[in-house]
Amino acid sequence: MENYTYNSPTLQLEGLKVKDDSVRLVFFLFLFSYIIFMIMNLGILTIICIVKSLHQPMYVLFCNLTISDIIGSTHILPRLLSDMLLPPSERLISYYECVIQAFITHMFGTTSHTVLMVMAFDRYVAICQPLYYSTIMTGRMIVKLIVFSWGVPFVLVVILLGLTVRLNRCRTLITNPFCDNASLFKLSCESVVFNNIFGLSFTVLLFVSSIGCMVLTYGKITAVCLATKNKTLNSKAMKTCSTHLVVYLIMSLSGITFIVLHRFPQYSDYRKLSAILFVIVPGSLNPIIYGLQSKEIRIFCPLPDKHT
Repeated sequence: MENYTYNSPTLQLEGLKVKDDSVRLVFFLFLFSYIIFMIMNLGILTIICIVKSLHQPMYVLFCNLTISDIIGSTHILPRLLSDMLLPPSERLISYYECVIQAFITHMFGTTSHTVLMVMAFDRYVAICQPLYYSTIMTGRMIVKLIVFSWGVPFVLVVILLGLTVRLNRCRTLITNPFCDNASLFKLSCESVVFNNIFGLSFTVLLFVSSIGCMVLTYGKITAVCLATKNKTLNSKAMKTCSTHLVVYLIMSLSGITFIVLHRFPQYSDYRKLSAILFVIVPGSLNPIIYGLQSKEIRIFCPLPDKHT
C-alpha cells in the first residue's frame, strides 16, 4: 500500500538511475558537455555584443535564444550533477524551489519557440520586403518582438503552474531528473484532468502557432525566391532560412519526444534521457549552426569555413 504524506514541504528527486560503477563516467560526460555548452553559448553571445557588424535585428533576436538556452541549462545541469553524487534518499528539494525550477523549465522551452517565431518574421521581412526592412525592423519593433518572446511564455507558464500549485499533494517523489509541471501535478491525489487538458492545450497551441508561423513565413519566402532570378540573393536567403529551420526542427523534435514520453510511465528512463538531451543538444548545436552560417562569426570562432 502506498504511503501518503500530505503537503510535505520537502520533495525527493528520483534523478537518473546510473549503476555505481558508471556514476563517475556519466558525471564527467555531463560535466564536460555543460562546460562546452557554456563556452560556445557565452562565446557567441560575447561576439555578437562586441562586433558592431552583428548589431542587426537577426542577431539581436538570436541573443534571446542563446540567453534562454543558458538559463535553461544552468538551472538544470548543475543540480543534476550534484544529485548524481548523492544516494537517492538524499536527493531532496523544497517544494517552492521545485516550483521555481518547473517555472524556469517551461519558460525555457516555450521561449525557444517564441524566439524562433520572431526570427522567422525577421527573415520574412528581410527577404520579402527588403526595401522596407529598415522601416519595419526599427528599434521599437525589436523591443516589441523581444517583449512578445518573453511575455507570452511568462503569462502562459504562470497560468500552467498556477493550476498545479492549487492542488493538495499526497506524494513526495518527483519521477524526473528535474521539476516540471507534469511531475508536480502527479504528486496530487486529486483529479488532475483539468491540468492535463490545459497542459495539452498549452502544448498544442505552442506547436500549432510556431509551426504555422514557420509554414506561413517560409512559404512566402520560398515563393519569392522561386519568382526571383537573382541566384546570389536566393542562395543567401535559402542558406539563412535553412539554418533557422534546422534549429527549429532539432528543438521541436527534442521537445516532442520528452512530452510524449511523459505520458508513458513504463519508458521513464528514456524520458529522463530525452529531458536532458532537450536541454543539452539544441543549445549546443545553435551556436555551431549559426556560426557556420555567419562569416562575421566565423572570423572570431575556430569553426571550419567551407571556402577554405
